[in-house]
Amino acid sequence: MCLGTRAVLVAVRKAQEPRLECRRNANEEKGNSMSTVMITGANRGIGLELTKRYAAAGNDVLACCRDPKAANDLNALDHVSTYGVSVADGDSVAALKGELGDRPIDLLINNAGAPGPKQQSALEMDYDGWAEAFAVNTMAPFRMLQTFRENLKAAEGAKVITITSQMGALDLNWPLMYAYCSSKAAVNKIMRMVSLELAADGTAVALIHPGHVKTDMGGASAEIDVEESAAGIMSVIDGISLEGTGCFMKWNGEVHPW
Repeated sequence: MCLGTRAVLVAVRKAQEPRLECRRNANEEKGNSMSTVMITGANRGIGLELTKRYAAAGNDVLACCRDPKAANDLNALDHVSTYGVSVADGDSVAALKGELGDRPIDLLINNAGAPGPKQQSALEMDYDGWAEAFAVNTMAPFRMLQTFRENLKAAEGAKVITITSQMGALDLNWPLMYAYCSSKAAVNKIMRMVSLELAADGTAVALIHPGHVKTDMGGASAEIDVEESAAGIMSVIDGISLEGTGCFMKWNGEVHPW
């Protein structure tokens, strides 16, 4: 067995040991320094609300969306730099990396997502649409993490947060939206695995279910609004640390079953 494989297996065994919580002690002192925050899918919904709140707190926000010229809400914000990027396109992400260079990034929030095709049931499946859902929901968050790993490593106590969904949890047996659910289950597994390796960089990794939110995807009849979801997500992020890296949380601070 090579040394690299042995190190990974040791990390896996350690990660499988029982842990009391995914978050740090609530009494632990919080830092007050301003941070550089990168958010994908920042032009609407939860991403836009997170951008507004992080910027209002004085952080420098790198807001990523496909069409920055049309992102009027983003362009009107202070402390926000808007970048055009398609997270499912490797060349587009590489171009963003070239533009940002070695700039340290304290927090990466993978928020961009896709609901999948109209046909995604046991009887009908749009396979091209399924592949697109995987490209956006599963591979893109991993690509962003890989591309900006050194930028995260350059920041002290960096965090990578992926906005996932309860629909990707294996213990929820809901036979609907096959493409979307499977893509979220896959990103959950990917982030759980990579958290073991990024711990050596000093970078914490976590997944957060944002709740059933009133967005274009969630619909007007959803349970909570974007303001409540974003406020909860930020509170959870503030509590994430290396001690609980690889965890799956809800926006309200509860641990989500896998």
